[in-house]
Amino acid sequence: MASMNAVAPMPMTTTATATSTVFTSHPYFLRQTATEHTLPLQVDLRSSMKTIDIVELSHRTGLPASTLRYYEERSLISSIGRKGLRRLFDATVFQRLALVALGRSAGFSLSEIEAFFSSDGSASIDRKLLHEKAAEIDHQIQMLQQVRDGLLHVAECPEPSHLECSRFQKMMHIAAKKQARAAKR
Repeated sequence: MASMNAVAPMPMTTTATATSTVFTSHPYFLRQTATEHTLPLQVDLRSSMKTIDIVELSHRTGLPASTLRYYEERSLISSIGRKGLRRLFDATVFQRLALVALGRSAGFSLSEIEAFFSSDGSASIDRKLLHEKAAEIDHQIQMLQQVRDGLLHVAECPEPSHLECSRFQKMMHIAAKKQARAAKR
């Protein structure tokens, strides 16, 4: 929220109305929200401004609260307390969620993403694992390029029927073999 460091300490019973503009620090969650709040001023307001409840976190990230609770259960994020029944998180949760989103977009499972974090909660990504995932993605790209090339050939094939095309016959034979292998697993 907007910095209120210039506000002089006031008694706990005093209230102030402030319009705050909030930006998250990662492009994946880049959103701007302006809201008006009436809140009691506290002597150390900065520490209370660094927490966010699960409802606001859900709103700002677009993730359902159930997903956030599941991520907490999996130790991908951690709450720092509660306000009533709502979980509270500190500002580092945005960075952790951005790392989870990046891992998911790269095709990592949640179990693999869990290994991105060390026991103290800091990011500790195994570079070997990143190289292995990059090689896996390269293989997938090659396979998809072959499929694309085959589809383009079939779409432009001069044969009167696709079943008369030798390349199409070969593609069907390979696909049937892959399906049989997958069924045996």
